[in-house]
Amino acid sequence: MTTNKRHELISLLAGQDDHYISGQALSEKLEVSRTAIWKHMNELKKDGYQFESVPKKGYRLIAKPDKLNESTIKWGLDTDWLGKRIEFRHEVASTQDLAHALARKGAEHGTVVTTNKQLSGRGRMDRRWVSDHDGGIWMSLILRPNIPPHQASHMTLFVAVTLVDTLERVTGQRIQIKWPNDLFIDGKKISGILTEMSAELEAIQYLIIGFGINVNQSSEDFPEDLEAKSTSLGIESGQEWDRQAIIQNILQDFEIAYQLYLKTGFGPIKEKWLEHAYKLNEKIHVKTAQEEYAAIVKGITDDGALIVLNDKNEEKVIYSAEIIW
Repeated sequence: MTTNKRHELISLLAGQDDHYISGQALSEKLEVSRTAIWKHMNELKKDGYQFESVPKKGYRLIAKPDKLNESTIKWGLDTDWLGKRIEFRHEVASTQDLAHALARKGAEHGTVVTTNKQLSGRGRMDRRWVSDHDGGIWMSLILRPNIPPHQASHMTLFVAVTLVDTLERVTGQRIQIKWPNDLFIDGKKISGILTEMSAELEAIQYLIIGFGINVNQSSEDFPEDLEAKSTSLGIESGQEWDRQAIIQNILQDFEIAYQLYLKTGFGPIKEKWLEHAYKLNEKIHVKTAQEEYAAIVKGITDDGALIVLNDKNEEKVIYSAEIIW
């Protein structure tokens, strides 16, 4: 039985509520033998699914696993193309690196790479991202968009806005976006986004959109140097969250938002970004290779660069800089 058939089996059993379905009916619907049904139920039990089997009645699903894996993410996921292929690893060096390797081998648009633990998680400019535990969501998406390479700069901001929409709806928390790639709650970081691309002069071969979200960590889970700067959805809300449910909501919302972005462009994304911009109209300190100055955040350009007013009231457009917030 293929992996897809296994997910169909779970869906069929889940759709029965408390009713039984016979092995013969499952065999006919899935077009596999009854022996294959039995074997793969045993495999699903290893993932934490629990079934009840009654002679002359059939099978009934009585419990799903509480751990994160490919099966639990796919079960109930309502998307057309995003997440149809999920590469799950209990432990990996970096979902971003694995996604690059899969993309180079031809992994399809919408492939999702996720894990319980990243041993070498990284963010922009190869800064470390502490994710060597199962308290968060560590994920990379492989996209093959039909857009010119210069529009790839939109994608980090697009992902930030989409994640904020989902996380605010699901958790009720107020979340802000710190340019260019971080999500904050009350001045502390809960998420980082990393966009990487393989492209030719006029065409994108693939994009890898990676993000980490602090979900159920306690303050003790953060290294001492990050404890005062980082937080999680659990810390802020005072409750533990179902990572599987959050992932499914993210993927479902992302697919809808992505299709809308391809139709409507960056304008609506820019408006939403401004609604959630961290320290908009507040003072920051900017340091580039050429100069250093105090400034006030004013917004973003149509290609995603940061707009500031310097201490001489001159408008500056920043594509890359060290910013003290």
